[in-house]
Amino acid sequence: MNVYTRGMISGFFATVALSLLMMIKSKMGMIPEFDIISMLGAMAGHVVGVTDWNVGWLLHFLIGTLVWGPSFARLHDRLPGTSSIMRGVVFGVLAWLLMMGLLMPMAGAGFFGRSLGVVAPSLALVLHLEFGTVLGLAYGRLGTLRHLSAGGVGVSGVD
Repeated sequence: MNVYTRGMISGFFATVALSLLMMIKSKMGMIPEFDIISMLGAMAGHVVGVTDWNVGWLLHFLIGTLVWGPSFARLHDRLPGTSSIMRGVVFGVLAWLLMMGLLMPMAGAGFFGRSLGVVAPSLALVLHLEFGTVLGLAYGRLGTLRHLSAGGVGVSGVD
């Protein structure tokens, strides 16, 4: 399996984990105005004329799987860190910075989500750290599986 396929699979797993945390956040009523899915759906409405919560979820999974996953694969060896997990955490911080600096203003929430209050950027960082951790973990594990399937000697742990 090539690195981009590994990245997409890892991105999908990380997006599933992130989505679960987002659903828990929503059920707990934490910062209801910080709803990335609704923001993505509304932004899509401006582009294609369809504002829909389901479109927001679709975009969320497409971005996590087809944008962030392969981007991580491309940058993996250039990111600081001695393990895929640490590199995933660094990547998660970079993705958070991009989201807070670009997506939030585009969605009308201001630079770093200023209009959402002081807790929203912190919560977004925690969510991105979780995303990066799962992304790096999955990417490292898939690399170990690839190595084993190629007849390599197994190693314990994750790279």
